Amino acid sequence: MQVLRPTLLSIALTGILAGCATPMMTPMKDNAALSAPPSLRPPVAEAQPYTVESPNGNRIDEYYWLRDDERKDPQVIAYLEAENAYKDAMLAPIRQLKQQLNEEIVARIKQDDASVPYRKGGYWYYTRYETGQEYPIYARRKGSMDSPERILLNVNEMAKGKDFFQVDDVAVSPDARMLAWAEDEVGRRQYVIKVKNLETGEVLPTRIENAEDNIEWAADSRTFLYVEKDPVTLLGYKVRKHQLGTEPKNDPLVWEQTDESFYTSVAKTKDDKYLLIGTQSTVSSEYWYADAADPTLKFKLFLERERDHEYQVEHFENRWIVRTNWQAKNFKVVEVDRGDEANRSKWRDLIAHNPEGFVHGFDLFRSFMAVEERSGGLRKIRIRPWDGSRESFITADEPTYTTGLAQNEEIDTDVVRYVYTSLTTPRTTYDYDTRRGVQVLLKRDPVLGDFDPARYASEFVWATARDGTKVPVSIVYRRDTPRDGTAPLLQYGYGSYGLTMDPTFSIPNLSLLDRGFIYAIAHIRGGQEMGRAWYENGKLLNKMNTFTDFIDVTRWLVANRYADPRRIFARGGSAGGLLMGAIVNLAPQDYRGIVSLVPFVDVLTTMLDESIPLTTNEFDEWGNPKLKPYYDYIGKYSPYDNIERKAYPAIYIGTGLWDSQVQYWESAKYVARLRARKTDSNPLIFRTNMEAGHGGKSGRLERFEEVAEQWAFIIDQAQQR
Repeated sequence: MQVLRPTLLSIALTGILAGCATPMMTPMKDNAALSAPPSLRPPVAEAQPYTVESPNGNRIDEYYWLRDDERKDPQVIAYLEAENAYKDAMLAPIRQLKQQLNEEIVARIKQDDASVPYRKGGYWYYTRYETGQEYPIYARRKGSMDSPERILLNVNEMAKGKDFFQVDDVAVSPDARMLAWAEDEVGRRQYVIKVKNLETGEVLPTRIENAEDNIEWAADSRTFLYVEKDPVTLLGYKVRKHQLGTEPKNDPLVWEQTDESFYTSVAKTKDDKYLLIGTQSTVSSEYWYADAADPTLKFKLFLERERDHEYQVEHFENRWIVRTNWQAKNFKVVEVDRGDEANRSKWRDLIAHNPEGFVHGFDLFRSFMAVEERSGGLRKIRIRPWDGSRESFITADEPTYTTGLAQNEEIDTDVVRYVYTSLTTPRTTYDYDTRRGVQVLLKRDPVLGDFDPARYASEFVWATARDGTKVPVSIVYRRDTPRDGTAPLLQYGYGSYGLTMDPTFSIPNLSLLDRGFIYAIAHIRGGQEMGRAWYENGKLLNKMNTFTDFIDVTRWLVANRYADPRRIFARGGSAGGLLMGAIVNLAPQDYRGIVSLVPFVDVLTTMLDESIPLTTNEFDEWGNPKLKPYYDYIGKYSPYDNIERKAYPAIYIGTGLWDSQVQYWESAKYVARLRARKTDSNPLIFRTNMEAGHGGKSGRLERFEEVAEQWAFIIDQAQQR
């Protein structure tokens, strides 16, 4: 598809630059109102009609020219920079509040902190941070934590001089001598794999480009598997084998994915016996396995993929343990002997299907299996002994919480490590002795300052949607916040891909709670909080339920006097940004302000273009608009296509220039059209991070600058009655 370039970009640069250079107001106070003098005008992107063709009709997209795949077009960059300048000028009155919030958030964080060490192969591994540093240090100690520390990677040193830097999947070889890792200097998730000799400290000349952040060593400690990406679609599709000392350009192809609706990954069973190649679409999966000690690494098919069957595999004592939704909508766990993998008549239930409970995942140990299960909207851990003795559950007393299995690298232990958190309890790591039924607190993430969890209260309630469905909602607030319908509310949601938005603790949220806000998570359809049916009723031709659920939760909270109807705010990112775009089209009057981050707002055009990264993987989530029923349905909710000439709430939109998940131009086009059509005078703020992608800035502390800006925007709007 040819990109149409404009001959003229009409941007009101004079007013913007003047606004940046000249103080707009007297020194700010905490309640400084966000307003702009008449001389300050937002950037105006010129409309350049472009025809987006499809088998089901053509549409005119007047801002299509803002798409620049190379991210080099000077007119596009000028527009984005003009929007950033306008953002800075518009937010100048609340700059002091933003700084205060950022300092507040950072002051609560213990900067010289470390993760809970875990043991593997005779070493204790952990990451730690140093005061004032943005990136982690990966380290280990041999034998015990009293031994001398050996630094594996100091990411602070590696990131020097770079605007963005990220290290992922740090993989140590089985003999503990070699380290492979994936790094990204752009934010586009096109990783470079490198290798270090941990005995000599030498970084080898190995450089494997355009890879996933996914590395798995073979048993010889000289060979590892990785996944090469398609340079255009960014789909990981070729599994290659690299042997130390050889040229990466000659790495042999081990396996190739030819269906562009599938993702590909590599892994190893917990007993280290088999290497796995896994391939997964929205509704189907398939695994191949090879003996990790086999020099040829000949992979065998576990079970051929078929539509609507998802499964994951582990290996333990000559049998396979499988999580599967075959004849089990909410999944179950089965075992099958080696050699009988594809014969489902020989699968034996370990955790039977429960229509009221969803099997989220599992981990294996010598004497028991630990299973993550979800029921009633909350996640619990089941301990199932192999000897048939009585099962037990790890649960909690708080009304809304989440538990999850932590890093459990070793099989020969009676202890399972898990993490507990809630809206009022920081992330807490426990070791649970399954034989004695005793748990040991290893670490509760510190919150500095005067934080006291007793100062806050949480609730788990059920809001009624317009079709009668009960939607779970997690709520937190300070105990001294009035519950009389006068408090401002920030409501968060996602509701896509079957991802669950569990109630977890957030240090940044304290800055809102301490200012009298109520915070709510709407567990809307499209997630899997209530099982598989909850997901299926919020995808494809049921997607509208996601949006109306969110709106109905808002109205329920207002009706039940949790919040002031004039001070309701909503926040979401990525597919949650789609949610934000949909609700402001459907019910703009219900919200005072919106924060929408890396939003998927141009659904119809994106899903029609298979050259855009990751589009083909999404057909089973949104539908293929080349088919008329999906074209028509997506057209009813796609935020960009449904912008009208009417009043909208105050809106803050953030994106990343190098985003590979949701391309920056979706946000840019959305803002340009919204500016042209909205009839209100409420602020529309658009921020493009020019040095980052989908996840924002890479430094752990600098990320909070963006959050502080969003909080300042919300607080300022809440103060305007």
